[in-house]
Amino acid sequence: MLKVTQQPDVISFGGGLPAPELFPRDEIATCTRDVMDRYGAAALQYSVTEGIPEMRSWLAQRLAPAFEREVPADDVLIVNGSQQGLDLIGKILIDPGDHVVLENPSYLGAIHAFDAYEARYLTVETDEDGMVPESLERVLDAAEPFPKFLYLIPNFQNPTGRTLAGDRRERIVRICEHFDLPIVEDDPYGELRFEGEPLPPLFSFATSGTVLYLGTGSKIVAPGLRVAWLVVPDEDVREKLILAKQGADLHSGSLAQYIFHAYVSSDAFESHVRDIVSTYRRRRDVMYAALQEFAPPSVSFNHPQGGMFLWARAAGIDTSELLAACARHRVVFVPGESFYPARDVRDGMRLNFSNSSEEKLRIGIERIMSTIRSVTK
Repeated sequence: MLKVTQQPDVISFGGGLPAPELFPRDEIATCTRDVMDRYGAAALQYSVTEGIPEMRSWLAQRLAPAFEREVPADDVLIVNGSQQGLDLIGKILIDPGDHVVLENPSYLGAIHAFDAYEARYLTVETDEDGMVPESLERVLDAAEPFPKFLYLIPNFQNPTGRTLAGDRRERIVRICEHFDLPIVEDDPYGELRFEGEPLPPLFSFATSGTVLYLGTGSKIVAPGLRVAWLVVPDEDVREKLILAKQGADLHSGSLAQYIFHAYVSSDAFESHVRDIVSTYRRRRDVMYAALQEFAPPSVSFNHPQGGMFLWARAAGIDTSELLAACARHRVVFVPGESFYPARDVRDGMRLNFSNSSEEKLRIGIERIMSTIRSVTK
């Protein structure tokens, strides 16, 4: 797929890529100059593992309203992209053969990160409202050995675009509290809400259990800066993460953090996020309308309230094989099989709408649906 997408005439719904035309290039250039004028050599020097104080303080203030409580800046750890956060969590919590609890399907990048530490997986049923609490309770009741943690994406999940229903969130926290199971809450898309009211993070519920919150600037500024964050109230866990990060890279890039902080502290930032949301909403609508127009009855699909992905299923079709046929028609997507730890469901497809023009969204969907019709004749 990667080879095919290098060709300019191929329409790709495959990558989880932000729209590059929305990157704030001029503003980042200005911020870079301002950072060098203000901080000089300090922005190019080694820094502390936890992250520069300015970034940690900004995040503590920005996250506090959603968490409905004060967030100490000391609880924040800056990481080199969310993927490093997942790797560090795996490094300190997983021994070979340990179980991790996942939504089914779940984020492929998390599975890859945990695979590196030889994890095994217990999967929980999901529906259009996200993880099913009753299924989680059954899984934990029967678990032997007991898992190390639960990993989930509650907002506009990757790959499905689903959002965990509001009335399920505290139930999941309480179930994990009862079983003393740590939660890793990954929230890369939370600010990309198109409609509806924001729902409380799992992190916001008072609990005697452990909840780690993972966020990123990749979707609201630019992924190339690799600025992301972990919020870890548990001091013992946080210290282990810091030690693991020291062994991995000493600290995230100082210059990138200073530039990121300068931009998100500017007047342009909030307007920029609104522009992203508005653009992605239109693109979601175009992809959804094209599916309504072109999809045969055997294809079902959802209508996510935000994020970057729409999930479709083609009954009776192995979408890995479908991908090869679609590539010949110059359009690609990610087959759903890879998002299931057991690789036992083969009819799904993740469709990214953030990184294509409205014209290409419509053309690409028509090509995929036409290919499905041709292979099912």
